[in-house]
Amino acid sequence: MPIDAARALAAEPRQGNIAWDHKDIQLYHLGLGAGIPATDPDELRYTLESKLHVLPSFATVAGAGMAMMGGLAAPGIEVNLAHVLHGGQSIELHRPIPVKGSATSSAKVAALYDKGKAAVIVLRTEVADAEGPLWTSDAQIFVRGEGGFGGDRGPSVTSELPERAPDRVEERHIREEQALLYRLSGDWNPLHADPEFAKLAGFDRPILHGLCSYGMTLKAVVDTALGGDVSRVRAYRTRFAGIVFPGETLRIRMWQEPGRVRVSVTAVERDDAPVLADTVVEHA
Repeated sequence: MPIDAARALAAEPRQGNIAWDHKDIQLYHLGLGAGIPATDPDELRYTLESKLHVLPSFATVAGAGMAMMGGLAAPGIEVNLAHVLHGGQSIELHRPIPVKGSATSSAKVAALYDKGKAAVIVLRTEVADAEGPLWTSDAQIFVRGEGGFGGDRGPSVTSELPERAPDRVEERHIREEQALLYRLSGDWNPLHADPEFAKLAGFDRPILHGLCSYGMTLKAVVDTALGGDVSRVRAYRTRFAGIVFPGETLRIRMWQEPGRVRVSVTAVERDDAPVLADTVVEHA
């Protein structure tokens, strides 16, 4: 059987060491579209080493991240990567991420859900440095054709949006070369760069990384709803609901509530097609 739930859940966590410095942070921020206008003091916090702060979504690429793909090689899991979709992502911050750091990473299969015709694998990564825990990251991986192993269907994560107009609406244009820049932070999937590969996957042209949309959205929330203060972010979760192409525009709607911001993200040029759903930023 391709998925042995008991074996996967019982497997020892995979341990590793990761490190990063200001260059990794700056490259990641630039891959999200930071630096426009280049001399804007608010943007220099993302691009200039003497003023740098770290957007918490950097946790998804720290140390050239991709723990998600390593987790798919865990004991008890043998799946066809062509059937794998990144279904959702969450991060919980235990304290602000430093501009330069070295840490230990511990990754494991935290849960396996049986959706009938598909399986959902929750890959959890916990990162700590010498001062203690830094963040916990969960990637929800949807694997077509691998359900039916008799497991729990799992919780519903659907989050209804408020029945009122959003408090803020921001638009963020995706530059034509943005996916090429973002992939330098560690996600080398040719789906985001090679037109021929994208066509084999059923797309007219390369698509933007879901985690790039994820980071762009958090940046928009921090810059507008949280006064530019990255240290206020406590947790951030989303479900990847659709694709967006370089050259298109994200429409980011925000509803502010005590301690959190609910968010909806759509593609402007395709009649507000869903991109991110069930999205919440929890903050101080």
